[in-house]
Amino acid sequence: MKQSKTASLILEDGTVFKGKSFGHEGPASGEIVFNTAMTGYPESLTDPSYEGQILVTTFPLQGNYGVPSADRGEPSLSDSFESERIHARGLIVQDYSWEASHWNAGRTLDQWLKDEKIPAIYDIDTRALTKHLREHGSMLGKIVMEGGDDIAFYNPNLDNLVELTSCKETETYGDGDKTVVLVDCGVKHNIVRCLVKRGVKVVRVPWDYDFNAMDYDGLFISNGPGNPDMATATVENIRKAMLGDKPICGICMGNQLMALAAGAKTFKLKYGHRSHNQPVKLAGSERCFVTSQNHGFAVDTDTLPDDWEALYINLNDGTNEGIRHKSKPFFSAQFHPEASSGPKDTEFIFDQFVSLL
Repeated sequence: MKQSKTASLILEDGTVFKGKSFGHEGPASGEIVFNTAMTGYPESLTDPSYEGQILVTTFPLQGNYGVPSADRGEPSLSDSFESERIHARGLIVQDYSWEASHWNAGRTLDQWLKDEKIPAIYDIDTRALTKHLREHGSMLGKIVMEGGDDIAFYNPNLDNLVELTSCKETETYGDGDKTVVLVDCGVKHNIVRCLVKRGVKVVRVPWDYDFNAMDYDGLFISNGPGNPDMATATVENIRKAMLGDKPICGICMGNQLMALAAGAKTFKLKYGHRSHNQPVKLAGSERCFVTSQNHGFAVDTDTLPDDWEALYINLNDGTNEGIRHKSKPFFSAQFHPEASSGPKDTEFIFDQFVSLL
């Protein structure tokens, strides 16, 4: 029987959940959020949109298929992960499998978390924890080991997490005839993969890079973590680009930043959308899709200017899932068409964007 240290998840409202430690045996603090996906913890943990957050998985068993090797494919990015490191500050699960069984497993989840110094807790009633977060909303929390050091609560929404997760220099992928400028606000690798495999050259630029003097055929705004109001430089550069007619597409954070550039407002959701099963409807139709999502903020559709309209709508709560300009080739999605992990039902959005170039 594996012996584990006792560890506690302490919420800012004083609620305490006790469990057992795996991964790194140290404290961590951040915003507590939950994800209802059944699979995909390697992709989720390396998703930059989880920067500053402690992830709760509602599916009870985690770790059973281990962690893939950190190989690199084309375009020069890891085949298995969505960034170069784990961005979540901690992991909370109900049941952890110490034995991993998968043909592609290079190490266990426990070892990976130890390697990257990320603490985790199992034997937690994640059903009760999730119900608590649904009722009271996402809140700050911390992981503390029994007999170990304490740590202060940390609110990631007060920091510019887009700046923290963006690349620092321009990077180029692919060699197509058409050039797409990808503004990195905390981009997932599969967005780059999805663009490159459609035959375009991708020039990835930092979040605050003024790309308007560049020669490009289309502009793509990536996903990313935190409060979109923090990315003022990105919004201003997008606003300049919107004076022209080159195609613009945004994903997740990109949807929110495009809305801000258009003159709309965003707001923080009570507990966010984080799952592989969010139902989304194409506005003005009965066409629906199952989508992968990871965001804590949303666009206020009622604040969109007259020349913009909602493109997709969330069928669970009616919130905005995308916008489009009524006459220019500008559109966006709040969900993740690149999936990784999650359903790929909406990957056609990349086809729509590339067809406009």
